[in-house]
Amino acid sequence: MRPYRASYYVCVAILLFVCVFEVFFAYAEDPATNPEKDSKKIHITSDRLVADNEAMSAEFIGNVVAIRETDVITADRLKIFYKKGVDKKENPAAGEEMIEKIVANGNVVIKFDDKVAMAQQAVYTAETGIIVLTGPNSKVTSGNNFISGEKITMYRSDDRMIVEGGKEKRVEAVFYSKDNNMK
Repeated sequence: MRPYRASYYVCVAILLFVCVFEVFFAYAEDPATNPEKDSKKIHITSDRLVADNEAMSAEFIGNVVAIRETDVITADRLKIFYKKGVDKKENPAAGEEMIEKIVANGNVVIKFDDKVAMAQQAVYTAETGIIVLTGPNSKVTSGNNFISGEKITMYRSDDRMIVEGGKEKRVEAVFYSKDNNMK
């Protein structure tokens, strides 16, 4: 493989991640109402990046941290799978539509708005806009309120979630009334 082709694929992988990061937080604030929000810098660090064009994926490995303004994703690994048949060279406007799914593994923490989501694994499916958190003690907190279970399915488009318990632990939720700082 020619050196410039390898660099091209690494750049495409990074561009894909930037688009994916936007998707994770698309429900936090509508860029149409605040054009500056969409143009803010995203800073991504990890120990390694492996871009595999044949497998149509890019994986950030080791101490992954992605920051956009106050939104932060941390994980041990973050892998982006992009769709076959969508070529960035042929369609430079293609961004989110290139993404099939994103899988974050190991000590996943997603901070957005006043919420923090924690799990061993987070899977985002671009076509449906659904984020699934899995692992023992997966949890979403907002202020003093929290809900936990082994599987939390977040439906981004209609701002709802389904929380499922496991064999050994049931769903747990703590909500405070507005008088006690409920957000």
